[in-house]
Amino acid sequence: MLTPAIVKAAAPQARAYKLFDQDGLFLHIAPTGARSWRLKFRWRGREQLKVLGRYPDMSLAAARSRRDAARQLLSQGTDPRTDADADNGTFAAIARAWHADQVQRWSAAHAADVLATFERDVFPALGERPIGTIAAPELLHVLREVEQRGCGQTAKRLRERLSAVFGYAIALGLTEQDPADKLGRALRPAPLARPHAALTSIEDCRALLLATDQVVACNKMVRLAHRFLALTAVRLAAVRGARWDEIEDLDGAEPLWRVPAGRMKLARAKKGEARFDHLVPLSPAAVQLLRDVRKLHCRNANLHGPCSADLHGLIFPGRTIDKPIGENALRDLVGAAGYADRHVPHGWRASFSTIMNEALGEGWRSSIDAALAHSAKDKVEAAYNRSVQLDRRRQVFDRWGELLV
Repeated sequence: MLTPAIVKAAAPQARAYKLFDQDGLFLHIAPTGARSWRLKFRWRGREQLKVLGRYPDMSLAAARSRRDAARQLLSQGTDPRTDADADNGTFAAIARAWHADQVQRWSAAHAADVLATFERDVFPALGERPIGTIAAPELLHVLREVEQRGCGQTAKRLRERLSAVFGYAIALGLTEQDPADKLGRALRPAPLARPHAALTSIEDCRALLLATDQVVACNKMVRLAHRFLALTAVRLAAVRGARWDEIEDLDGAEPLWRVPAGRMKLARAKKGEARFDHLVPLSPAAVQLLRDVRKLHCRNANLHGPCSADLHGLIFPGRTIDKPIGENALRDLVGAAGYADRHVPHGWRASFSTIMNEALGEGWRSSIDAALAHSAKDKVEAAYNRSVQLDRRRQVFDRWGELLV
């Protein structure tokens, strides 16, 4: 029989172990140091396990009270695992706790997507089940249903998230195994990924820009934004949200566009830090385009003479000055120019990478990757090599601008 002193002194060992009390109650001590109260009982002839709560959040006296309540349910012919409360270790409760611990690392959209996937595909079938009672075949059934909707990639991501939840539960001492770990072997192989349509010769790229210039039905600001996207090889969201106060030294010797980390494709934790801003050296062609846009803004605002100091807000506004151009505006422009099946706006990044690697050679690969804001594959290199290589990146963009226009 346990005492509060024995429970308090229970230290982790190399392998998980148990300290038994009475009537099936025991304390489970994981190698991580997590301690949890559990109840062993028999239901319909089979041994079952119920997680009562974590120590020290739940005292020995409280655990005994929960044990007695569970045994009372058993005496009445009720499975005590159906007593769903905040501490009973159900899959839904643990998944939500895992989600809450991870959410600070994610964007709001990704966090919502993760939770929505669980609520749609997992919780209805398994949400109220104690996590330690869920077996691999049950999880596979859930994943198969997702696959049957034609969502193979969603099923693969869901398996990874299921495994993360079980890993979290293991760390807390709430279960001892991860039944989702090996399920990837039973899922259908993913179809070959289809890359974004992109032109890969400089002649075709020039022809596309000339063709888009001839689409008179398109708003001029959209055409300028598309050309700027081509010259800078950034993601579309960066151009749509581009603001004048992000442009540095436009009329100086080293013009630069500082794209805030918040508009980059980064982990949520990095989005608020200026050190993760993406620096885009502006080629002479990009500088001239921005000067033309500046003149257009000045004309629209009825300003005369130099007006760069008066400009603020979006560089490429949509139908109103405070709203960006539409998400599909550039894609529609490319389609209207006759390139719908050959190129998409995001394809400019592939065009830039392919053509510049061929034009400059292997020695420039890291500078081209840095120009695209691609992280180094070598994590050690990424941690220690913080050089932004601005001079070499400026040479890359200057050469790209010369080839493109």
